[in-house]
Amino acid sequence: MSKKHLVILGAGPGGYTAAFLAADRGMKVTLVDAQKSPGGVCLYKGCIPSKALLHVAGNINESRSAKEWGVDFGDLTIDLDRLRRWKEGVVSKMSGGLAMLCKQRGVNYIHGCAVFKDSHTIMVSGRDTLEFDRCILATGSRPALPRHFQEGGPRIMDSTVALTLTDIPQRLLVVGGGYIGLEMGSVYAALGSRVCVIEMTNELLPGVDRDLVRPLQGKLTKDFEAIHLSTLATSVVAEENSVSVIMESGEETVEETFDRILVSVGRRPNSDAIGLDNTKVELDEGGFVKVDEQQKTTDSSIFGIGDVVGGPMLAHKASDEARVAVDGLTGEERPLNRTIPAVVFTDPEIAWCGLTEFDARLKGEKVEIARFPWGASGRAQALGRTAGMSKLVLEAGTGRVLGVGIVGHGAGELIAEGVLAIEMGATAKDLAHTIHPHPTLSETLMEAAEVFFGTATHVHKRSRK
Repeated sequence: MSKKHLVILGAGPGGYTAAFLAADRGMKVTLVDAQKSPGGVCLYKGCIPSKALLHVAGNINESRSAKEWGVDFGDLTIDLDRLRRWKEGVVSKMSGGLAMLCKQRGVNYIHGCAVFKDSHTIMVSGRDTLEFDRCILATGSRPALPRHFQEGGPRIMDSTVALTLTDIPQRLLVVGGGYIGLEMGSVYAALGSRVCVIEMTNELLPGVDRDLVRPLQGKLTKDFEAIHLSTLATSVVAEENSVSVIMESGEETVEETFDRILVSVGRRPNSDAIGLDNTKVELDEGGFVKVDEQQKTTDSSIFGIGDVVGGPMLAHKASDEARVAVDGLTGEERPLNRTIPAVVFTDPEIAWCGLTEFDARLKGEKVEIARFPWGASGRAQALGRTAGMSKLVLEAGTGRVLGVGIVGHGAGELIAEGVLAIEMGATAKDLAHTIHPHPTLSETLMEAAEVFFGTATHVHKRSRK
């Protein structure tokens, strides 16, 4: 395989990870993407710019909270142009670094849009024809925009447009109570927008354990102007300087006016318009590419990874699948890592991995739950961040760690210990007996395990026999 040509379509975290690993193993690699440099949606239109803005939003909220600690920074001013330049500078530095790594590894990077002519040939931007032995499809996904929002004019934003920060609307409607809507809503609320969120289901972050969502929902109720659950936007009319929206909840109908609308109701795979009908690749009903556990499609020469194959649309999941695909190409097949952590980068953050309590109850699996409230954490108290909890989902009888959930400041930085515990087959006793530094937020996982045994120092609970 080292002498054969591998083409990778899409230079996001999945695509460039596959390209770099394949090149390190001696393959001839061509990486094709519509952007001038590697990075994909994650770098240019998703993970990185959104987290940069969330960091700014966090600092704004922290400065406001500091008054309670005796520190007053005075009136807040926001230089939107400078903020935008800083955010774009972060993206530029990272894209430049990835471009340099391409050159260092000898990866041939082509800027353009590829279309399959057959299972071994692509045409790039209608000008260059490339033949290959194997291909890894990593074309990602794009925001979904329901038809009635498409008629709302330029005041309708998807997540990509929202990240450009063209202005700060006085009133912003966020359609969708998932992680993207809540993250971007938090950014705009911190910058001064009056944010209203509507969600078609009866809960924010559907599918996430309610005890993890509760602290976040309590804070967002204060940060946002309104949160409407079980509510649909049924009509959107563009006015000269605003957008009129008709919202329905049960039998109640309300019409409100907003300066802008952010639609965050999911994403669609980029599997259309790339000529897959000229190959043997099969798609499911949602347009996602069908793959097996080694990321092989139904076409023997083509692999698929990342958002385009479905499942959790997360950069780290795409990167792991990239390693699985390249291992398969070199004859080093390994099982896909199934413990995929998820993080909602709001304030407070929510993070979880493995089996959730919600799924355990749904499947009828016997589990035991151990929780440690952050109100009992010295570090959380010192940070003024007691609205949090660390939670273990344990196998009944054995105490084996099946899942971990955390809500609180920096939860995304803490969840990796839970992933490792699950992957290593650790038990609650292993966590309880692992010395954690004090005072830290990390020790809340140890104390959650101690709660399970009734031996927690900072929480009183009857000891287990």
